[in-house]
Amino acid sequence: MDKKRLEYYKKKLQTRREELARTITRTEEEGRTADDDPTVDLADKAANSYTKEFLFGQTNSDRAILQLVDESLLRIRSGIYGTCIECEQELQLKRLEAVPWAKYCVSCAEKHEQGLL
Repeated sequence: MDKKRLEYYKKKLQTRREELARTITRTEEEGRTADDDPTVDLADKAANSYTKEFLFGQTNSDRAILQLVDESLLRIRSGIYGTCIECEQELQLKRLEAVPWAKYCVSCAEKHEQGLL
């Protein structure tokens, strides 16, 4: 992969990392304050509890993507970004454009999802 394209993906990943970090922080804060009002009735507490559980689930999903973004940034630094970590084939540019933190080619990703890798 040429330097210009590599720099493009690096900036894209860094931007996504910053967005995820802000979202995680905001979501955690919203989750912590969801049950702060002691005067709410039982139905409101149940709704708040559901909201809190949903927000923490969202945070876990964002954390997983953040981990993949961080791994991609490490692969950029080590010079192996843009290749499948399983078969070492070059990833398609369309795949990287859609999911810049992808670490598997389409074929290996399908095998991984099926539990074959």
